[in-house]
Amino acid sequence: MKILVLDQDLNERVVIQQVVQQNGHEIVSAETSEAAMRLLQEGDIRFVIADRVTTDMDETHFVRGIRDAKPPYHIYILVLTDKVQESETATLPEGADDSLLKPIVPAELRSRVQLGERILGLGDHLSRAKDTLERIAMFDTLTSTLNQKAFLRFASAELERARRGQTPLSLIALDIDEFKAINEKYGENIGNDVLSVIAQAIREKSRPYDGVGRYEDDMFLFILPGVIGQDAEKIAERIIKNILNTNITLLDGREIKVGVSAGVVSTIRITVSTEIEALIQHAREAVAHAKREGGNQSHIVFV
Repeated sequence: MKILVLDQDLNERVVIQQVVQQNGHEIVSAETSEAAMRLLQEGDIRFVIADRVTTDMDETHFVRGIRDAKPPYHIYILVLTDKVQESETATLPEGADDSLLKPIVPAELRSRVQLGERILGLGDHLSRAKDTLERIAMFDTLTSTLNQKAFLRFASAELERARRGQTPLSLIALDIDEFKAINEKYGENIGNDVLSVIAQAIREKSRPYDGVGRYEDDMFLFILPGVIGQDAEKIAERIIKNILNTNITLLDGREIKVGVSAGVVSTIRITVSTEIEALIQHAREAVAHAKREGGNQSHIVFV
């Protein structure tokens, strides 16, 4: 861990350096708040030891400046205070994590640094856990596409953006042909493999910012901002072709060829009455039409 020391007292800096380096930490030093902030802006510093007696940290509101900068991770701040100048009721600078009275006792400093390191580790773990929970809440765990709730939220936002900008928009629904029969013949595990392959094929042939969601068991939706008519249909046809050229190999060596049908709905003028649920219904009806025509094809409607 990289530790920044803000202290003008050379002897204190030597003591701090000896303590933190014994635990394998790297130390960088600064004598003014301005110099310390420049070092912090370079990144990678997770721990700060700041002396409020020998430096200008209180005058420059150094601790508050770190917090106001809102770095992408928590920076632990240990403040050194003077027993003579600080009363027992004196408070820490707003935003500081801990304080240590001077003169510095190496064993006590080592303990405080270890405590801060544990707290940082716990915070990082909780942050990762929070990110994981947020991802689980938004994404379908099998296909890594947006789940139904997240897709509706994303698509509604795109619809509103298109309404404000008076730009066209298309929605594509893709439904796997004979998916129920695949599950019945080969089992649910193979059916899950099919869903994963379809999701990957959609991502490969769509733009990074096109929202792709698993709307129902074997139906995927994705919204295409700024795309209209034949351009949207071409995207659907590319995905269908990509899927037709992809085989799933079973453990016994047999291969499954999977087909999909696509329904495309396009609108060039979005009004205040246009709702995402209505567009989805039009796309579903277009899928049903494509299936009635034999599957492995797309059908487009304009609204």
